[in-house]
Amino acid sequence: MRPRPAARPTALLSTPFLSPGGPQLTTRRSSPLHRPARAGIAKPWCVALILQLALLLSVVPQDTHGGAYERALLNKLLSNYNTLERPVENESEPLQVKFGITLQQIIDVDEKNQILTTNAWLKLEWTDYNLQWNESEFGGVKDLRITPSKLWKPDVLMYNSAEEGFDGTFQTNVVVTHNGSCLYVPPGIFKSTCKIDIAWFPFDDQHCEMKFGSWTYDGNQLDLVLNSEEGGDLSDFIMNGEWYLIGMPGKKNTIVYQCCPEPYVDVTFTIQIRRRTLYYFFNLIVPCVLISSMALLGFTLPPDSGEKLTLGVTILLSLTVFLNLVAESMPTTSDAVPLIGVTILLSLTVFLNLVAETLPQVSDAIPLLGTYFNCIMFMVASSVVLTVLVLNYHHRKPDNYEMPNWTKTVFLQWLPWMLRMDRPGKKITRKTILMSNRMKELELQERSSKSLLANVLDIDDDFRNINSSQSAPSRDYMRQVYGTPLTGRPATVEETSASLPLSGTQRELHTILKELQFITGRMKKSDIESEVISDWKFAAMVVDRFCLIAFTLFTLVATVAVLFSAPHIIVQ
Repeated sequence: MRPRPAARPTALLSTPFLSPGGPQLTTRRSSPLHRPARAGIAKPWCVALILQLALLLSVVPQDTHGGAYERALLNKLLSNYNTLERPVENESEPLQVKFGITLQQIIDVDEKNQILTTNAWLKLEWTDYNLQWNESEFGGVKDLRITPSKLWKPDVLMYNSAEEGFDGTFQTNVVVTHNGSCLYVPPGIFKSTCKIDIAWFPFDDQHCEMKFGSWTYDGNQLDLVLNSEEGGDLSDFIMNGEWYLIGMPGKKNTIVYQCCPEPYVDVTFTIQIRRRTLYYFFNLIVPCVLISSMALLGFTLPPDSGEKLTLGVTILLSLTVFLNLVAESMPTTSDAVPLIGVTILLSLTVFLNLVAETLPQVSDAIPLLGTYFNCIMFMVASSVVLTVLVLNYHHRKPDNYEMPNWTKTVFLQWLPWMLRMDRPGKKITRKTILMSNRMKELELQERSSKSLLANVLDIDDDFRNINSSQSAPSRDYMRQVYGTPLTGRPATVEETSASLPLSGTQRELHTILKELQFITGRMKKSDIESEVISDWKFAAMVVDRFCLIAFTLFTLVATVAVLFSAPHIIVQ
């Protein structure tokens, strides 16, 4: 732009002037110059001022008339200009508009409402056939800045805008050059809709589109093309603290919409971003793993401490708080569930097949972090349920519960052998298990043989001689030793005294024997009860040990599966 002439010489020129009556110099405020006595003195001063003004004008550059040239050029260009006219030489040809975008900053990614907020500059270039001039005719003026309201400009809008006003650009001047080329670079804060895929949250990548196109001109009237094959300009991009920008490719599309038969052209830029997972890894995943480890330690607490159930419930509540933090940051959608949830559901199916029949059907994907929390919560909830089972086993009494044979076989023999557990004073091996089972079979056979022998002796007693009764065992004696044929148990003191006539000394001995049998019976009963209680407590210990190992493996497998199934683990 050329500088305008200085204001001071103009002021000097406008101050003095010649009076209408003659060549006499006068001014508006210096009325004494009209006096005849001073006329001869004022004339040399007038000549000096004129000479100074001529000298000043001679040193001013000739292009100081640029303001006048621009004014004249604007009047020439805009006098008959119609802003509604499409500026093409041939009406049958489309007007080509080069479109580009410069991404400055990713302001926010609202996963809850699925809105991407960015700061970007648009760049539109086209040639206006009506805005051409010869720069030599207008003092070398090569370009002009004109407000967009006075020119035709393409009505390019962002189709997937989430802005209330729909257009979030700031109207800047259009730079017009002498050959008719127009450059329009409006900056703006753009809010675009973005479908958030939370299947791998927080190890996720997002692809958010910004779709630009003419709202009223179809492809036969306006041809929108990319100004760069690389897509958006990222040279001035400001890094975001939560997201890492992978790229911003662009693509031209020609679509025929249902409303109109003509094809419409649009340019779509895809913002490819990757979440920085360092924050989520150390603030969500690591605490979750530590809390789940505390749940595993609950299996090592003795049941008599009274804190096993309290610890499990407390850990379950803590995980619920963490899961709420994750749920608040994720969109309310059924299209996807975080990958952590997928691992949980898969682990649930492996751990308990019946759960698969009761779970609701989910959609395409399941989000990662939320599923992982659900997996750990399932583990903790299951540990609470099994803790209740352990406490139930530990506090069972023989008066109320008799241990079934399958429980003895599973929890007192095979599981302790597989878990390498030994009872005090008893070493459990595969050989001892087989010998114990063999002894049980022999005891059953011995009981049946005793009953059979008593029956045989009862039949032979009719053929025995009375004189040989002192040398051979009598039927009553055999009944005392081997029991009756029906019961197969030894006769008590009462049965013996009732069946045989006793003297006074024998009666006293039988009374003493009766008391001894009572005492020994109580002692045997107490020993049997203690043994049953010990069996139940040992079964509870076996369940505790089994749950500790099983849930430890479950937690490790779930954690490793989640981390290694993610496309990336830590992005700084």
